Order: sequence, then structure tokens, then C-alpha cells
Amino acid sequence: MGCTVEVEIENGKVKEVSGHKCPRGKEWAIEEVISPKRVVMSVIKVKDGKLPTVSVKTDRPVPKEKIPELMKLLAKIEVKAPVEVGQVILEKPLNLDVKVVATREVDSA
Repeated sequence: MGCTVEVEIENGKVKEVSGHKCPRGKEWAIEEVISPKRVVMSVIKVKDGKLPTVSVKTDRPVPKEKIPELMKLLAKIEVKAPVEVGQVILEKPLNLDVKVVATREVDSA
């Protein structure tokens, strides 16, 4: 189900939410306006692997304003093969309550 939700803000606070067809839609719209978050997907370098990189993602959404800083950090990371799906690459990067996990397998060269 989809809907067009409008959020009216006054003095930095949510005044009214309309157009939602379910309580979850209302909660999502408020969160999106006040504190938008996204799951971050990227790749990191792999040393001695059959592939030069491995895809990774955060296990939960990250505040949007932290994404550029997280991407810079991920660009500096290198892991040694082998890498397993679900392997934790980073735990609590930038003091965020997330883990960066591998989303594919990379065997040793």
C-alpha cells in the first residue's frame, strides 16, 4: 500500500500529519522529517582475495548526516580474505549503534 503523506512543521515541531493510511505511515513520515536515516551500502577492499572488493551494508539505518563520514571511513578499510556473508567488518563505527557486515563471500586467492 502506498500513500502521499504531508507533514506540516511549525517552529521546528510537527504540527500536523495527513494523508497516511496507517499508523506506521504516520510514524515513518514524522521520522523522515525529523531524523531521516538510511541503510548504507558500499564496498571495501579485500587483500589476497579472488575479488578485489566485498560488498557491505549497515545492519540498521544510519542518520543521513553521518553517511558522508561513514563512506570516507569505509574507503580506508581493507580486510583479508576469506570473507564470509554476515561477517562483521566494523562494530560501532563513528560511535553509531550499527555494525557494518559483509553481504557476499570472497574466497582467498
